[in-house]
Amino acid sequence: LLYTTIDPAVQKLSQWSFIELFKQNRAYRKKDATIWCVRCKTAIAQAEMEDKEKDSTFNYIELDTEKGKITIATTRPELMGACVAIFVNPTDSRYKEFIGKKAILPIFNRSVPILADSTADPTKGTGAVYVCTFGDYADAEWVRAHKLPIIEILNKNGTLNEKAGSYSGLRIEEARQKIIADLKVQGKLVKQEKIKHAVNVHERCGTEIELIVTNQWFIRYLDLKEEFLKMGERIIWHPPHMSVRYKNWVSGLKWDWCISRQRFYGIPFPVWYCLRCGETKVAEEKDLPVNPLKDKPRGKCSCGSAEFIPEQDIMDTWATSGLTPMINSRWLDKNNLNKKILPINLRPQAHDIINFWAFYTIVKSYFHRKDIPFKHIMISGHGLDQRGDKMSKSKGNVVLPLAVVEKYSADSLRFWASSAKLGDDMPYQEKDVATGQKLLNKLWSAARLIEPVLLKPPAKKPELRAIDKWLLSKLSILIAQSTKEYENCEYSSSKAATEQLFWHDFCDNYLELVKARIYSGDKAAAWTLYTAYLSFLKLFNPITPHICEELYQLLFRKREKSVSINLSGWPEPILKDKRADSWVYEAAGNFALRILSEVRQWKHSKGLPLNAELFALKIACPEAERKAIEAVKDELLSATKAKKLEFSEGKKLSVEPKQ
Repeated sequence: LLYTTIDPAVQKLSQWSFIELFKQNRAYRKKDATIWCVRCKTAIAQAEMEDKEKDSTFNYIELDTEKGKITIATTRPELMGACVAIFVNPTDSRYKEFIGKKAILPIFNRSVPILADSTADPTKGTGAVYVCTFGDYADAEWVRAHKLPIIEILNKNGTLNEKAGSYSGLRIEEARQKIIADLKVQGKLVKQEKIKHAVNVHERCGTEIELIVTNQWFIRYLDLKEEFLKMGERIIWHPPHMSVRYKNWVSGLKWDWCISRQRFYGIPFPVWYCLRCGETKVAEEKDLPVNPLKDKPRGKCSCGSAEFIPEQDIMDTWATSGLTPMINSRWLDKNNLNKKILPINLRPQAHDIINFWAFYTIVKSYFHRKDIPFKHIMISGHGLDQRGDKMSKSKGNVVLPLAVVEKYSADSLRFWASSAKLGDDMPYQEKDVATGQKLLNKLWSAARLIEPVLLKPPAKKPELRAIDKWLLSKLSILIAQSTKEYENCEYSSSKAATEQLFWHDFCDNYLELVKARIYSGDKAAAWTLYTAYLSFLKLFNPITPHICEELYQLLFRKREKSVSINLSGWPEPILKDKRADSWVYEAAGNFALRILSEVRQWKHSKGLPLNAELFALKIACPEAERKAIEAVKDELLSATKAKKLEFSEGKKLSVEPKQ
């Protein structure tokens, strides 16, 4: 099912999901400290933050108290106007006499209590913690635990408001520098210490996040972490170690899911608020989707009022994307596919959104279905730029895929992408895409060479020769291995092995060894070529589907039952039985390649063309190996342009061309 996340049907399901969670008392609106991006001017969720190491400064500031001086260390002096307390550890002997007393904030000349809390770290800074509303998460937790007042000092655009006094209107960094300068003038800045520390930034724009008091919608789920961990264990992860990221994320959750955003685009909340009493009124399911800015709710509020204020925020896109399995099953339609396709078989996605898409999909599936959303999850890596950084539109370091496709083709780009081991990041290099284009050319060139054979293959399988069985044996092993690898989502391993066998064993060697048989109309060679080449196309098809479909239509469609290679079925091993004489043709092919390679090198060293005729090939080998080499005699004579083979006893295989 193709859809966009703004389609009416998707809007309907997303709004229905919200209403269901509201009825379950899982969706709630609250005015509280919110993770906020001052650049994007919107609330964000915990999952939308990244850690970034940054140079900073510990500023040691001296405060006057009833018991003397106390020094605090902070990286956020600009928030001093919002300081509500100083915390010390109750076991810290340095500050026992200060507990319960007042400290005077310099510049603002306002007193704050000195309180004890066991979570205050005596080894960090001076051991006396300066708590503002809000400098970080610890501030928010202390404020809640001790029921401290909240001083809202930051505007939504990252400037300080009138509660900051003379610093009002300044941006955070500007205010920081100015208040440090003023503290120096007052003699309250004891010292400064350069540090490196991890700060939380908005993953979309890289801006340091702030905690600002706002009204937001949340999904309550912190009480369900164990349930989410159990659901993660029921899903098969590819590669398996990626499940650790999921477990760590769920275990580390500290905030409920904030799903409201202050943006201009997105799916609106189906919500209005009573103008008289403020009660929340949600839309009825039969009216979905609704736009509260244009539509009116049915009926009156419980207080009797018929006047309502529409919700202006929109829902986070992940609140909708978390419903993708249900969107694909047409969950709310009369003729839905819920029982047929849920849980879906596979979710492919990158590792950076395990805590977004994977987790939120599991959350929504738990709330609405009490079941896992997918049986398998395949985690890929990132394309990296030349410096090893993740490519991102927001960073401006992307290589535009359409430009690459225009130059090399979509299949060439897919060839590059499929080279990465599952879960691993991979630098983008144009030469690797060019290599993909060379493979496509090789596929096409090989097809042109054997086109007469492919268009008129033998109706029945003939008696095969040793070199044919050698190729088909290697191809059968490859098919069996590739089948297992694709079942485990390890496409890069199959791609590499298929490329190797096709390019070197099939094109460079087998075609050269059987070229004379092709032109003479040999049925065994024709059957082998038809069977092998079609199998190669099927193995390459997941990686390079466009050229494989084109070649299938041109060369195989009239004789094969399926109208498309994508419907033709995965290839099966051609030689399924392990015969007693299999060592002969397996060894024969390997010996043929060694002999052919040595003859080519010899001709090159003599400055002879590859088609230069030879009187004989003198082959020294153990008697046991002679039978295998004689099985490919005709192919060797044809490929090396030799008139005969001469054998002699030797401890190991050696070749001496004779002119």
